[in-house]
Amino acid sequence: MMKLGCMSLSYQKEFSAGELDLEGFIDRAHELRLDGIDIHTRAFASTEPDYLRSIRMRALKKGVALSYIGVSSNFGVPPDELVEQVATAKEWIDVAAFLGIPLVRVFAAWVPEGESEEEVWARMIPCLVEVAEYGQQKGVVAGLHNHNHGCVTRTGKDVRRIIEEVDNPYFSHILDTGQYVGSPGASGARGVEDPALDFYGSIAETAPLAVHVRCKIYRIQSGVEEWLDYPRIFDILRGVDFNGWLSIVYEGQDVEEEGTAVPKAVAYLRKLLKQS
Repeated sequence: MMKLGCMSLSYQKEFSAGELDLEGFIDRAHELRLDGIDIHTRAFASTEPDYLRSIRMRALKKGVALSYIGVSSNFGVPPDELVEQVATAKEWIDVAAFLGIPLVRVFAAWVPEGESEEEVWARMIPCLVEVAEYGQQKGVVAGLHNHNHGCVTRTGKDVRRIIEEVDNPYFSHILDTGQYVGSPGASGARGVEDPALDFYGSIAETAPLAVHVRCKIYRIQSGVEEWLDYPRIFDILRGVDFNGWLSIVYEGQDVEEEGTAVPKAVAYLRKLLKQS
């Protein structure tokens, strides 16, 4: 059975304003009857053991699963900065292991101006191999998150190539429905899909690899997501027998407040899940 969750960044404005913290986010997930939550590293007030224990206990008592930690890595930085990027990913793998969270999200690499993609690729892959091997030691999977905007995971083929080259069972895929090139949320004019780039094709290409799906929500005022075709996406997921997490990631703060939009997204995706 597919499970429905929410990413802490769905409430990024409230977190930034100090109106919401991780404890409050857990409580809100419980109120919305969500199955679980994903937590960006910025949502943690601390990584001290006592704090982490309190978070784990609160989630347990509220019946809210902790599904992944989101690390904003970039293995395209200059070579002398790569050690820090790898160390940060390992630190959050340790946190995930402490909390009993099975998955840590990593980004691949952004290509700096003046460099070729292949140059970046050559230093990125060994870093991802090291992170995956460390995750394997700790029993935590590193999930590669597809992304556009200069990242090397713009298409399904890019994601497949990286996963094949890293070649570790503890290196998997977090599928973002809105972040492949061509998506109305990630390419050119926001709200306008580029059919020539076939981002739904990229979703279909990597859906068999995915252990977690980030369900981007951009425009939900009407109660139906307007930029992404979720019935089509659900058909793709059902076609590969996906049985993991669907996590709401709301990014429409410019048109609707988080407090009203996220509950609409929950109701919308719950309705689609019942049809699955």
